[in-house]
Amino acid sequence: MPLTTATLLLLLLLPGLVLWRWPRPRAQGLEQLMAVSSLLQSFPASPGRPVPALWQERFGSAGATRLWREQRRTWWQFWGPHAEGGAFLAVQDNVSGGSKRPLPANGLRVGNLVVVAPDPLSRRLLQDLLRPDQRAGRGLYSTCLPRLESGQGVFWNASGLGALVGPLAPLLEAYQEGCLSLTLGGTELSWRGEASDRVASLGPAKAVQAPEGPSSTLPPLAADLLLELQGSSLEQLFRGLLARQLIRDPLAARYGIDTKGLTLLRRSPFRLRLQPQASGPFQASLELQVAVGADRQAWRQLLLGLARSLQAQALQDGSGSGPAGSGSSQAQVATWRREDGVVLGGWRWIGETGPTPQLLLFLGPAPARWQTMATAGEQAPGSGELWLRVRPQGLDQLGLLPEPLPELVRRADQLAMEAAPGSGGISWLKGRLRVIP
Repeated sequence: MPLTTATLLLLLLLPGLVLWRWPRPRAQGLEQLMAVSSLLQSFPASPGRPVPALWQERFGSAGATRLWREQRRTWWQFWGPHAEGGAFLAVQDNVSGGSKRPLPANGLRVGNLVVVAPDPLSRRLLQDLLRPDQRAGRGLYSTCLPRLESGQGVFWNASGLGALVGPLAPLLEAYQEGCLSLTLGGTELSWRGEASDRVASLGPAKAVQAPEGPSSTLPPLAADLLLELQGSSLEQLFRGLLARQLIRDPLAARYGIDTKGLTLLRRSPFRLRLQPQASGPFQASLELQVAVGADRQAWRQLLLGLARSLQAQALQDGSGSGPAGSGSSQAQVATWRREDGVVLGGWRWIGETGPTPQLLLFLGPAPARWQTMATAGEQAPGSGELWLRVRPQGLDQLGLLPEPLPELVRRADQLAMEAAPGSGGISWLKGRLRVIP
């Protein structure tokens, strides 16, 4: 007992002594801003370029011109915790003249930075949120801070992501907080970084170096597609939605997709495609192709239950593959129409009797052609990986992009991004977008 007691006391006292003697250093100015920002962007010094409008608005025309020419270090713009209101401007204290020079209107010092708010109320709110005693961050904070201290980069949290992508935010549940380093070359913007589904400061204590390699190796998206998303399981796509009771209850009550069906959905590799429609009642059609593996019979049962639910909603199967309401035929192929004859969607098997059966589900007109989705051993996402290719400009022309997305993204002809799982709940991100001059 004495030996055990002494050992326990030693285990408890030693960490406390270490923390008391060598506490984590306090967060500096930029890290304090990260803790109260929904979106933060860093920019390298570029005094040879025209003065940005944000500088002129915060410093005044004459002051902005002088300070812009004097800058030699990184500067930042950021938005508050709820992504509302105007942007804050943050510069190194020595750029604004140091502590000897009076602060500009609506300005305040945060560590080694001078921050200029868009208005007095925003300044007061920011001041109330800042914590001068905040300790240096861990997890993503420790990884993202170097990206934002030099060069061009961006940091976001769940509020910032929601403000940018709106109703699409639940599909990005795994990337709620993160940061990227940005590189602009010619007409192409590339990025590399990391993201997590948890609060950035609560991740692993030690920063992990991102894997090396090109920004993205995905080929350009085919001309007849607007979007293609591939992943090793539908869990990656639907996790945020299926975590909501408001979504699960109607799926079970209206479409017969219960807990067993959701489990089936979650574990299936998939490819999602959006294809423009030149005519007809829909702007685009959506195709979801699933590699069912050994779950062939379970998927057939799910389709039969779904068919019964759709018939109860006055939809008609016009596939012509068998007698109306035939269970065996509807588990094989179905094309669902409204009473006026408009096709709303359906499904069909690809290689259903072969060793690698795949199921194609579609919304909109029935696809005129399809091809087998890549499987293991071919060019396909590995475990936990997600591949995205988009034509943002084409989506924007159809009004299918979230309004708040930056103009640079909206004008892009091609966007490609890859996500791969890392340790401690981190996802590595890399990608590129090409803008038409």
